[in-house]
Amino acid sequence: MPLHVLGAPSSAGAYSPGQERAPASLREAGLLQALGNNVIDRGDVAGFRWRPDRGSPRAQHVETVARVARDVAQRVERSVRDGRVLVLGGDCTVGVGTVAGLRAARGTAPGLIYLDMHPDLNVPTSTVDGALDWMGLAHMLAIDGTCPPLRDVGGTPPLLQPHDVVLLGYDERPATPHERETVARLHIRSETMAALQADPGAAARRALDALADHEALAVHFDVDVVNFVDAPLSENIERARGATLDQALAALAVLLGDPRVAALTVTELNPDHADDETLQRFVAGLAAAL
Repeated sequence: MPLHVLGAPSSAGAYSPGQERAPASLREAGLLQALGNNVIDRGDVAGFRWRPDRGSPRAQHVETVARVARDVAQRVERSVRDGRVLVLGGDCTVGVGTVAGLRAARGTAPGLIYLDMHPDLNVPTSTVDGALDWMGLAHMLAIDGTCPPLRDVGGTPPLLQPHDVVLLGYDERPATPHERETVARLHIRSETMAALQADPGAAARRALDALADHEALAVHFDVDVVNFVDAPLSENIERARGATLDQALAALAVLLGDPRVAALTVTELNPDHADDETLQRFVAGLAAAL
């Protein structure tokens, strides 16, 4: 079964530029070669480099974010019909397109394991920064207050129901009050950061077991789940309380060992923060997990 690799070089939903360079940097670091022979490079969708959106300060670049997600969805839908797909973001909103494409291909909502320190359940009224980066899952669930252009990427919303989602590596401390309330109100299942750190494999297996009734799964891997001091990969340099890179990759390897996983999205990697050694560690670990 081939692995299709797709780049989404966009930081439209981010806080600053940098993430749009991640797909090219991972290719330059030898990711495709490390993945082996059964790889099909699908190229990149049209990207975007972040700049301030003064016309929409609470939901910056929402039309561009939605366009990137739609483009990703179309290519994912084609790719998962005969293999797995690896989507290289870009900011976290790229994952909306991955889930939309997988749902379109399979005709039903997939399960989603969200390997991320944050649940990304904000809406424009719950936070003042306007970065859609940490609103992606809220749009997949069509939570009140989300933006129609992104919310409707997969057609009639919602893309997912709360029982389709498991958070892996969730840390309540940096979450907003709105996110914590939403997790509780919707009864979204989670494996905490402490559980991920204590036993990555066991936490990943519990996440998979929680979605035992789903025939297809997507994994969303936000590298800010990784302790920035251990591996400076993410956009936000303050996120230094996460798992080690080895712990995150160990969990990822268990997830990807499940044949139901049809799509993996890698997001939030900012090459401006990662030295060559760290990028090589990440590439080797990602290739091994796949």
